Amino acid sequence: MGFEKQELARRCANHLLPKAGMDGLMDIRMLDVGPGYAKLSMVVREDMLNFYGTAHGGAVFSLADSAFALACNTTGFVTVASGCSIEFLRPSMSGDELTAICRLSGDAGKSGIYRTEIFCSDDELVASFTGRAHRTSTPIEF
Repeated sequence: MGFEKQELARRCANHLLPKAGMDGLMDIRMLDVGPGYAKLSMVVREDMLNFYGTAHGGAVFSLADSAFALACNTTGFVTVASGCSIEFLRPSMSGDELTAICRLSGDAGKSGIYRTEIFCSDDELVASFTGRAHRTSTPIEF
């Protein structure tokens, strides 16, 4: 991985993250970023629980979606989701720290497939997310 690509990924992340209002509301933190890669975390709070007392699927999805959005916007061009899905494997509870790791799985032209795995603090897989992205010709303006 070239220094230039890593630096571009960091510049994109540092420019875009402050604009992500939902991430701020959910206290989502960036742990690492690189070309086609992002690692984010979030602590499940009481206000993120469903009526069964486990993390609401929307909260878990939002963490995965944020990692996906960041990973696919590391090239310097505006990239948007064109589809995604999530599979929930186990519940998480209030106080659990969730970590989402997203990686580019494959791309062709302006389309890319990204896989995000969400782990609980005990390294158990909580959910698996797949996102399809479309890279536009519009540069990210810093």
